[in-house]
Order: sequence, then structure tokens, then C-alpha cells
Amino acid sequence: MTNAPEGDLPSASRQIKGAKAYQTGLEAEKAVMAILRETGYTLLAHRYRTPFGEIDLVISDENWLIAIEVKQRRTLYESAFALGRRQAQRLLASFDYVINTHPDWIRTNTRIDLALVDQIGGIEFIEDALRLC
Repeated sequence: MTNAPEGDLPSASRQIKGAKAYQTGLEAEKAVMAILRETGYTLLAHRYRTPFGEIDLVISDENWLIAIEVKQRRTLYESAFALGRRQAQRLLASFDYVINTHPDWIRTNTRIDLALVDQIGGIEFIEDALRLC
């Protein structure tokens, strides 16, 4: 066992918070996926990793290819402001990568939506969220 300085080790509290946030994020994504399936969308990818970052969900129907970023916070209002500028730029680059590497997924229209989830399971969608900025 090495004697690393205390500041170099992640605290147990931080690890527990991270694990809880990861699980909460998965549950929010599953809830969003269930709604999307009910409305006729096909899930193409979940937590799709690209060289630029990860896209939570990639879905389609006959006309649309949509990347969805899921944000879960205490309230829908807090969720709406959880996507920062740098993350938005990575999301745009990631979606561009998807479009360029999956010609079989291409549809007539594309957009990036934001799915907002609150702590009690409320869900709202903001369509074309990055073009609204």
C-alpha cells in the first residue's frame, strides 16, 4: 500500500455522490427512452461515445435523426440550465461525427433536443435546443 497524500485520493463521499449521480442519470435516460418509444421513435444508440464526447440518446423516425442530451436536476428549471457552452460544443461535434460516420442513420432532418428531468420524474423536451441559443 502506498502512502499517497490525502488530497490525492478521492473521498468516499465523492465516490458515493458520483455513483449516485451515474445511477440517477441512467434512470432519467431510461424514462426518456420509454416516452420516445411510445411516441414512435426508434432508439439507434444509448450513451454513444465519439472522439468528441458522448451523446446520451440517438433516435430516429422516418423523417428525423435526433440527438438527445438528458439533464436531470432537482427541478425542471435547474435542468434547463445544466447544459454549458463547452458541453454544447462537444455535443455539436459529436453529432456531426455521428452524421458523418453513419450514413445509414441519415434522415431528411436533424436536430439536437434537450430532455429535462426533475427529481420526481417530470420530463419536458426542448426541441432543437442548440439552435435556440
